[in-house]
Amino acid sequence: MTKLHDPGEWKTLNSQYLYRKPWCTMRQDSVMLPNGRVIEDYYVWEYPPWNNVIAVTTDDQIVLIRQYRHGIGQVYYELPAGVHDKPGDSLLDSAKRELLEETGFGGGTWTPWMELSANPALQNNITYSFLAEGVEALGTQQLDLTEEISVHLVSHEELLRIVLEGEMMQSLHAAPLLKYLALRAR
Repeated sequence: MTKLHDPGEWKTLNSQYLYRKPWCTMRQDSVMLPNGRVIEDYYVWEYPPWNNVIAVTTDDQIVLIRQYRHGIGQVYYELPAGVHDKPGDSLLDSAKRELLEETGFGGGTWTPWMELSANPALQNNITYSFLAEGVEALGTQQLDLTEEISVHLVSHEELLRIVLEGEMMQSLHAAPLLKYLALRAR
């Protein structure tokens, strides 16, 4: 088998912002590929880092949420998740805050779990997944004015069914859960 070399990095020749809002930033780059070809109009969406949490309770239930997602106009299961948008907070601090705010659960032992990109060709951010084991109900939800979220505790069997039967559409949530379930089955 012939060993191939990895493709080279692109060189940014020019970059300008077309749109800048807190939740939507678009950049237009002019780039040169390693072969010398130039792409004048390459568009990149910029977002802050995202985080999500696989939260496992002390009695081995998984904490999931359900909320309406306007982009697809449906309600699906998701992991507790959010945006890392508070300067000075670590990714872990942000994930812990999101879990507590969205579900009222917290505590436990936290482990970095997985890093993913929603679309590395067009988006610049990474989603950081954490595994939180031994979480407990610490209080009530502290939802933003724009959030309507229901909390669901599910068994591992029910979790597998939810993911496999398409009741969780968010791929950045399904992938860490499939890794979790696969490693747990070993």
